[in-house]
Amino acid sequence: MIPSYTHLADLDRAVDIPTDGTLSRTIYSDPTVKVVLFGFDAGQELSEHTASRPALLQVLRGEARLTLGPDAVEAQAGAWVHMPAGLPHSVRATTPVVMVLVLLPPVAGETAA
Repeated sequence: MIPSYTHLADLDRAVDIPTDGTLSRTIYSDPTVKVVLFGFDAGQELSEHTASRPALLQVLRGEARLTLGPDAVEAQAGAWVHMPAGLPHSVRATTPVVMVLVLLPPVAGETAA
């Protein structure tokens, strides 16, 4: 049996950004990893929260202001972030944004705040 795989030719075009809204679409999930594609219209945000798992975030298109713990950073296409479990974070799109979030397996002994 050949293992199955997931292929998306262009993540940047795999989500339509809603007018005055935010869209999230799970593009892959298994027992250890979950990959979510987000589309934000300018001015839309994901309010501060934490995750129980470490995560990787990559901006594919647009510009956003990220809060990562006590820091605020400007992110644009190509920006990449690793966030440990429990890190308070938020996203505010300053232009239409497409980003991908990869939720990783929990790290042994790591607990969310």
